[in-house]
Amino acid sequence: MGGLLQLARPVNCVMSAVGVIIGGVVAVGAGAWGEYARPLAFAAFAALAFTAGGNALNDLYDRETDRVNHPDRPLPSGALSVGAARAFAASAFAIATGLAVFVNVYCVAIVALNVTLMLAYEARLKAVGAPGNIVIAYLVGSLFLFAGATVLSTDLDPLLRATVLAILASCTTLGREITKDIEDMAGDVDRKTLPQRVGAKAAGGVAAAALGAGVVLSVVPWLYGILPLAYLAVVLPADIMFIYAALVSAANPARSQRVTKYAMVVALVAFLAGGLL
Repeated sequence: MGGLLQLARPVNCVMSAVGVIIGGVVAVGAGAWGEYARPLAFAAFAALAFTAGGNALNDLYDRETDRVNHPDRPLPSGALSVGAARAFAASAFAIATGLAVFVNVYCVAIVALNVTLMLAYEARLKAVGAPGNIVIAYLVGSLFLFAGATVLSTDLDPLLRATVLAILASCTTLGREITKDIEDMAGDVDRKTLPQRVGAKAAGGVAAAALGAGVVLSVVPWLYGILPLAYLAVVLPADIMFIYAALVSAANPARSQRVTKYAMVVALVAFLAGGLL
């Protein structure tokens, strides 16, 4: 059981669920704990299950390189068998799909698309670098799209609000994914990541540009009246952290991706605070 929990990475799973809930709050305000509370709950648990399955799939495909990069993970450490990890991943994806059925057909379609992209990423796209980074950036951003689809009705404004958050999340995630590849250059012997193709310095520049785009676009929710002025005050610390992460992405990728992760948590709090006000 301990190996399965480590495989799922519960903190990441909970963050995915929280992201869907926050997306719902930004999209429909008080409706998130009113008429849309039930479908958003199903959507949040579906996101949690999907993330668990994605993490398990990632560890399955990376079990050889993880012997170098992350030897403490359950598969390279021997805490969990490959068969158990495969069964867990399949079950998690099935649960995510089943929960989406209780929401609407749009959410089922998003889960199906995301499972397909996740499989393609692990089987092929991860090994070719930048396309894989883009897929992961979309998958993280799709948490907010998922929330928008959950509350979708004849009014498209909630979906547009959620889409803005999705774009912001995708930009910062792209920067973090590239930075992680810089950190893992030594162990990624079976992959042609962007840092391996163009070097750590150039890849760091791309990562910095993606993080910088997230900072610049962070004013859009306020500029177009999606979130109130108070949102800017809360998101400012996150922007400062993203800027710092961008500046050290090539020189200290481990610190950069760690700071980016913390900044994303602060940004989630900013979205939630803006949605509640």
